[in-house]
Parts: sequence; structure tokens; C-alpha cells
Amino acid sequence: MSVNTFSSRAALVRPTGSRLADIAVFAGSAALLWLVVRVASGATVPWTVDHAAPSVSTDPANLPYYTARSLLRMFIALGISVVFTFVYATAAARLRRAEKVLVPLLDILQSVPILGFLSITVTGFIALFPGSELGLECASIFAIFTSQAWNMTFAFYHSLKSQSRDLDEAARLLRLSRWQRFWRVDLPGGMMPLVWNGMMSFGGGWFFLTASEALSVNGHQFALPGIGSYVAAAADDGQLDRVGLAVAVMIVVVVAVNALFWRPITAWAERFRVEDSETAEAPRSVTLDVLRRSRLPRLVLVPLGRLNYPLDRVMSVFGLADRPLRSPELRQRTADVVFAITVGAVITYGCYRVITFIDHGVGLGEVGHAVLLGLATFARVITVVVIATVVWVPIGVWIGMNPRVSRLAQPVVQVLASFPANFLFPLVTAALIATGVSLNIGGILLMALGSQWYILFNVIAGASAIPNDLREAATNLRLTPLLRWRTLILPAIFASYVTGGITAAGGAWNASIVAEVVSYNGTTLTATGLGSYITAATAAGDSGRILVGVIVMSMFVVTTNRLFWRRMYTLAENRYSL
Repeated sequence: MSVNTFSSRAALVRPTGSRLADIAVFAGSAALLWLVVRVASGATVPWTVDHAAPSVSTDPANLPYYTARSLLRMFIALGISVVFTFVYATAAARLRRAEKVLVPLLDILQSVPILGFLSITVTGFIALFPGSELGLECASIFAIFTSQAWNMTFAFYHSLKSQSRDLDEAARLLRLSRWQRFWRVDLPGGMMPLVWNGMMSFGGGWFFLTASEALSVNGHQFALPGIGSYVAAAADDGQLDRVGLAVAVMIVVVVAVNALFWRPITAWAERFRVEDSETAEAPRSVTLDVLRRSRLPRLVLVPLGRLNYPLDRVMSVFGLADRPLRSPELRQRTADVVFAITVGAVITYGCYRVITFIDHGVGLGEVGHAVLLGLATFARVITVVVIATVVWVPIGVWIGMNPRVSRLAQPVVQVLASFPANFLFPLVTAALIATGVSLNIGGILLMALGSQWYILFNVIAGASAIPNDLREAATNLRLTPLLRWRTLILPAIFASYVTGGITAAGGAWNASIVAEVVSYNGTTLTATGLGSYITAATAAGDSGRILVGVIVMSMFVVTTNRLFWRRMYTLAENRYSL
């Protein structure tokens, strides 16, 4: 590998300072700080279960405040998801024994629907903050976190597992501690997929915003001020005009978040691209240009940078260097046996308690009924993944490999992917009611609206990360389009597609809980499937059926991952890693 591992754009001279940029950054930071403090104060108002409002006001004057509350929840959940990703994915990729538990557990966590988490956590969060709305806020943020974290964790884990062997050997030979290796090698190498999947996960959080703000758990109705609960209340009242107004506000919000947050991060992350030559046109961001011209970020970062070396030395004590030497074989075997016995005992005891609970509650026969419903949902999931693959892989490659197209299309794709598709559900439901189309078929469209973007985003990330050297070599060799796809494009994007496919399938399963039961103006449409089964059990507070539904859904997802997607991951690691 070349000494110039990362793009030379990282070494570009910083633009000269600008007083106008300083004023813009200071004013923007002050306004943002004031807005956060103002909005966060509404989360601590008095609140009790007995006096909880079943819905929120649909007065359009409340929309700006509701939107700000939802945005704050989204960004808090994103921050927690990033920290979780760093810890969980690194442990799964670097600890051999932990990987055997953490990766299957991640499959299970991804397959648990958001209502499954809410049914368990809402009561606990409310009890943690008695008499305050903060408990319900924490439950909502946790629900949004569960819709964001798994995709980011899968992407970062795979970037660590497919890391260049040269970088791995260099880190070991330099005796970098785990702390040093993470910040100097692992994080820069995984920055591109992490940013793109973080963007996609943020869009996934918007998709489940309605479910996390308008809650129906254990027979109680809870509603938090937010744009998601606003849309739910307007749809229940049949107010399509106010649903349309919320959609328009949401479009403005998504465009603003893309321009002020995601676009600058995407352009900044280009410095971590692995290649020896630069692309013809690097992504640009006006916001990033203003930040680079301002002297205020440097005034803040320079003092923090001085803490880097002492902090690095302190944290290195807790992370021993990755030694190239292997441990004694006897010690490894003994540790493996102890680990296997411990994990086996925990799993056996857990299975016993679950089976006993189900048997004494709804009966074991309910599992067979849930499996049959799961097959119906599984057919919809397969349909969604196949259609999304056929449609979005060529488009994603076209966008990712053409800098000029990427510059124009990426903002559009980001807006489309970030827009909460379930905000359109009332409009689609009204159309289904008017046309008489069954939700058993229409549910496929609704599930696709919330999960197809995982494939597109990962393919774009994979295609844009193809080293420019390989592209130039393919051009110089005058490869035919078919040969270019077979020898360069498909191998290069295969790992990214697998990440997108596994998360799209998991997202489709999770989307089934809101796509198989939809309502408009007092009319409810229900599709036959596991998603509607879990939704009905959650609304009724039937913990036995909730547990059955969650277990069956986890079985479907984990089995599919083990038999298909994990084999694709192994193939990507062994044959198609750079």
C-alpha cells in the first residue's frame, strides 16, 4: 500500500480567515444553543400516567415547536447510537470470543421491532422519572435509538473486519494500543461507511418517529409533542390538509438538516478515502467552507488538541498493544471451553424461562400460529429486497462512480431517504380505501418505502469508495461495460451491498409493524402477517403474545442471516476485501 494511504485532500491548506464567517458561526452557534435550551425545558414538565394526553393538538401553530422537539430527540438518539457503534462494533471485531455472542445478538436486536422494546422499557423509564415527562422522553429517545444503532453498528463492524491487511500488520508492528489503533486506524478507515450509514439510520429514525411519539402500551395511550404524533393525530381525525402541511414542514426540515449537517460531514469525510490519487471533483459544502474560513472552531479545538497526548497516554494504559504473537494453545483451549460452558448455561436457562412463561401464558400452540403469520411477512420482505436490489444497485453505482452526478444526485437521495415515508401512509391508506386494494399487497409498498434506501445508500458508499487507481486502470484497459461490472464494480461494491441487504431486510421486518396496520379517519386496514400480530398484542398489553411475536420475528431474521447473509459476509471478507 502506498505511504499516502488517505486522500491528500487532508493536507490541503486551510482557507484564510474571514470576519463574516466568524460572525455567521458565532450567530449560528448562539441560536442553536438557545434553541436547544428552550426546547429541552419542555421535556421536564409535570406528567403522570393517569393524566396523560392521548393525543396532541393539530393546530398548525404548534408545528414549529413540535418539529424542534422531534429534532432534538433525533440528534440525541444519533449521538447515543454513535457511541454504541464504536464500543459494540469494535468489541465484536477485535475480541474473538465476544464476537461469537455479540454478532448473533446484534442480529436478534435488529430483528426486535420497536414496539417490542417500547413494551419493555416505557414502564421502567416512567418509573425512573416519576411525575415528569422526562421518563416518556427517554423512552421515545430509546425507541429512536433502536431504529438507528443496528445499521451503523453492522456497517462499522464490517469495515473493521474487511480492513486492509497492510494496515493491520502496521498497527501490530508499531505496537499501537487498542485506544491508539481505534483513533488512528479503525475510525479513519471506517469513516466513509459510518457517515453514509449514519445518514441512512437518521432517516430510519424519522420513519419510526410516529411510533415513538404516539405510544400505545399496556392499554394506555401516550403522546409526546412532536411532528410524528402530530401526523398520527391528524390522520386519526381525517385531516388530510394538516397531514399535507406536516409533510411540507418535514420536507423543509430534511432539506435543512441535509444542508447544515449531513452535507458538511459527507464532504469532510472525503479526506479519509483510501486511494493514491484524487477524484476529479470533490464534494463541496457551503456550510463546511464557512466553518473552515472561521477562526472560532480553531479557538475551541486548539486547547482540546493539547489534551490529546496526555489523554492518549492515559487511555493506552487500559488497552494493551495488539501483539502479533499467539497465546499458548492450551490456554486458548481452556478459555474457549470455559467461555462456551458459561454462554451455553446462560442461553439454556434463558430458553427455559421463556418457554415456561409462554406455556403458562398463551400456550406453546401460539408459536405455530405466529410462525404461519411470519411466513406471510417473510414473503413481503423477500419481495422488497429483490425489487430494491434490481432497481437501486445500478442507480447507486451510477451515482457513486460519477462525481458530477454524485454532486447533484446525493442531496436529492439524502432528502428522499431521510424523509419519513410513514408520513405518507395516511395518503396511501386513503388511496387504498378508495380503490379497494388489499393491504396484503399495499403493505409491500409501505415496507419498501422505509427499507429500500439501505441498499441504495450502501451501494453509493461502496461505489464512491472504489479507488480512483482501479477506475483509471479499467479505463486504460478499455474494458467493456459487462467486463467492467464483473471484474471491478460488482466485486468492489459486494461488501457494501451485503451490509445494505442485511439491514434492508431487517428494516423491512421492523417496518412491518407500522405497514401491516394502518388507519385513516376511523378506518383501519390490517394485513395478514407477524407485524400486525405484534401491533395488536402491544396495543392490548398482551405480554405473552408480544414475546411470542418478537421471538418468532427474531428467529426468521437470525435464521436468514445465518444461512444467507453471513455466508455473503464471509465471501466478501475472503474474496472481495481491498
